[in-house]
Amino acid sequence: MNETDSIIQTITVYLIPVLFAISLHEAAHGYVARYFGDPTAANEGRLTANPLRHIDPFGTIILPLILSLLHLPALGYAKPVPVDYGRLRNPKKQMALVAAAGPAANFAMGLGWMALWVVMIQALGMPPDDFFVKMAEAGYGVNSAMCIFNLIPLPPLDGGRIVTGILPMPLARKYAQIERYGVYVFIGLIVMMQFGLLTGFLVGGMHFLQSIFYVLLYPLIFILS
Repeated sequence: MNETDSIIQTITVYLIPVLFAISLHEAAHGYVARYFGDPTAANEGRLTANPLRHIDPFGTIILPLILSLLHLPALGYAKPVPVDYGRLRNPKKQMALVAAAGPAANFAMGLGWMALWVVMIQALGMPPDDFFVKMAEAGYGVNSAMCIFNLIPLPPLDGGRIVTGILPMPLARKYAQIERYGVYVFIGLIVMMQFGLLTGFLVGGMHFLQSIFYVLLYPLIFILS
């Protein structure tokens, strides 16, 4: 297989998992925000699994592909779902829950993709190099990577907003100010990944998360074995 064929194969295998990992991550923020009183995302039509409503051309498609070709976790981002924290019934506490909804959605999707992989391998006897088996692997890999990456405790990542919601108010205000430098934070994290300074944390976190998937799916694996 030449390099062009390899790139095309990578795109086709990762496209659907990446699009839905990012889209449902964003939609989850909006659903939880609406539950706690903020309908902003709903009013703008962002409570949908339709990737076209969430795609950012660079963050959703180009960046994950570049990272994948560099043998790094295929991370990306979508257009952020708008949340008006002032409309939440308990803004400080509930902003943490709104932020946690995105990684929680990735956790659920990762578990679902791994369950599909188990069924294809063990129940259907599909070979490991089958296109759909590879897509399922990409699915739980992408979602575990997104979950761990977004839990890094730095604004504007979800982990940073969770920390902001937990800290006492004086500290929370100061910590939240990091978010104004969000672009630089994200670039800095990508550079750290490129030089291997963050890779150990991310890969270790992904393996830990996937071990949780395995434990949760053990009854299914046992039944199909």
